[in-house]
Amino acid sequence: MHKQRLVKPDGRSLILYSRTPLAGDLVAPSPNTSPLSANAHLRWHPLRGEWVAYASHRQHRTFLPPAQYNPLAETKDDGHPTELPAAAWDVAVFENLFPTLLETAHDPPDLIVPARPAGGACEVVVFTRDSETTLGKLPLWHLDLLFEAWADRYAELGARADVEYVFAFENRGVEVGVTLPHPHGQIYAYPFVPPVPARELHQQGEYHAAHGRGLLEDLFAQEIRENRRLLYLGSHALALVPVCARYSYEVWVAPLRPAASAADLSCDERRDMAKALKTVLLKFDGLWDRPFPYIMVFHQAPTDGQPHPEAHLHIEFYPAYRMRDRLKYLAGSEIGAGVFTADTLPEEKAAELQAIEVDLG
Repeated sequence: MHKQRLVKPDGRSLILYSRTPLAGDLVAPSPNTSPLSANAHLRWHPLRGEWVAYASHRQHRTFLPPAQYNPLAETKDDGHPTELPAAAWDVAVFENLFPTLLETAHDPPDLIVPARPAGGACEVVVFTRDSETTLGKLPLWHLDLLFEAWADRYAELGARADVEYVFAFENRGVEVGVTLPHPHGQIYAYPFVPPVPARELHQQGEYHAAHGRGLLEDLFAQEIRENRRLLYLGSHALALVPVCARYSYEVWVAPLRPAASAADLSCDERRDMAKALKTVLLKFDGLWDRPFPYIMVFHQAPTDGQPHPEAHLHIEFYPAYRMRDRLKYLAGSEIGAGVFTADTLPEEKAAELQAIEVDLG
């Protein structure tokens, strides 16, 4: 992997990743030339016991842009620069123009609940220069490179003193609120461990303390033995509809070995993770005659300076909305109480996905 770091005119960073060396005279473009003046803060929610981010400047961000304007393209129709240079890069990462979290956050308001600056970082990860493709259509070598980029960002962001959790994700489809057509994801580098992964890590920690092994490591071994919900099983990775899936078509992708993060994957594990990921994405799109809208998230070890032998990297997919009455909207019980009622069985949905033939190329 080749990596080149540039600085935009407004001070934001741009990192380009590629299989081959890039030209040394590249210039980082930007639709904005003034330094970011954004500020954001966190407020403590005393009933939920968690931080809530407040970033009112995001009201002015791009929303559902016209088809002829793509801020992630190399230039606008009038030839003026947007966010990315015209070069032979394969994956690009740049700081969000409208961040929820930023290193320079300062001076939170004085409130009746605790408040703190919303430190950390928000980055955009552009998967490819091809604006007409999708993550699942990328060749395996490209997905392998993307995993290297995710690992690099985990290591670099996680080394910062103001970052305790590096959360990579993709929102796919306008149903999830995606406003840019170019295939891309994001990374939020939080100054705390978010509630959902914190809960998972707590459960994993208790299991590891009691058994001396990883919770997911043992769960995956049982899933492999039963072989009812597997979508992919390779030498180093698997994909499955978990027995405890809360959503229809919920899928997990993970290494078989309890690697703590993307940065801990070996070359062979990374390549097998790419195969597992591509298999899932192609199966999703093979279900219906349109791209499958989803949320994809990385759950991995915190970067809070503490040991996390319990952590086991895994990617979780959640479907985005009701389609042909086969997906479920979240309602009061799920959102308000956090108690899910599943309208379908994991085995049924696994069988549908297993029936989709895919070609990894």
